[in-house]
Amino acid sequence: MNKLSALIPSFLFVIILIATGAIPKQADDKIIIAFGSCSHQDKEQKLWDDIVSEKPALWIWLGDNIYGDSEDMNVLRSKYSKQKADTGYQKLLKLCPVIGTWDDHDYGMNDGGKNYKMKDASQQAMLDFLDVPKNDPRRTRKGVYTSYDLATKIAKVKVILLDTRFFRDDLVKENGKYIPQQNGTVLGEEQWKWLEGELNASDADVHIIASSIQVIPEEHDFEKWANFSNERKRLLDLITNAGTKNPVLISGDRHIGEISMIAWNNELIYEVTSSSLTHGWSSIRPEANKYRPASIVYSENYGVLEISKSANKIRMASQIKSDGKIVGSSAKIN
Repeated sequence: MNKLSALIPSFLFVIILIATGAIPKQADDKIIIAFGSCSHQDKEQKLWDDIVSEKPALWIWLGDNIYGDSEDMNVLRSKYSKQKADTGYQKLLKLCPVIGTWDDHDYGMNDGGKNYKMKDASQQAMLDFLDVPKNDPRRTRKGVYTSYDLATKIAKVKVILLDTRFFRDDLVKENGKYIPQQNGTVLGEEQWKWLEGELNASDADVHIIASSIQVIPEEHDFEKWANFSNERKRLLDLITNAGTKNPVLISGDRHIGEISMIAWNNELIYEVTSSSLTHGWSSIRPEANKYRPASIVYSENYGVLEISKSANKIRMASQIKSDGKIVGSSAKIN
């Protein structure tokens, strides 16, 4: 576990975070956490100023943080360096802590899983990009999964970053489409054991669970948890059976923005998908998702989660924004 709470005892105490970005002072009645995915280092990165203007307490990368697609670590590192040098992104780095997981393109192999042969070296390159300390458990452990605890005046927030690449079994493809299978793993047993421990032991008021690929949607033909139906059920069962307070899933990958929600074991679970930061779909096309209460966002976008408290009730407002405008939103009060 990475204790952001150890680094951030309150939003007013920011001096010791100068090395990695000081927390901007938050309003007394809310916490803002921003997130996004799919940033191509060679394309225009126009959203960083809008993201910075949100004054987030935290930025979460959801994967495809670069488009590396190579077994050559020099290529990956060069692309990470270009992304990191972007002037807009540098503003964010100076504003707040940045954490994240990976997806396939920064992993190094399109739709890649456990059989990508350079995954160990790629893991180190990704951790270097995120300025992860050399003594962090991820430096010696397989996979980039981890968690962070945020202790604030409003709520205890746990951020869980899943690794959907390092251990994932091969996909089954027919006629250019991925075919759902009942068996197979997304997380691998070691990561599952860790996740169960994190959720069962948590006393947080809010749980943000980051997955690079979508969890709730079932109908599209691309990568998703539903391609391994047993794993999707296991994750949703774990979230509800562990008594996880105020869970919200965040995901990327799809080059669209959308909000999904599902009633599972009498618990309403939201998922906010934010993708892409630099390139949406080249043309508008329909995509079925029976769990989507509103429309798809096709333009470049980022996500914002606002956590507030009133009358001892936690309110979570999820928003997808494009060019500073809200293009999708939902709210939950508990």
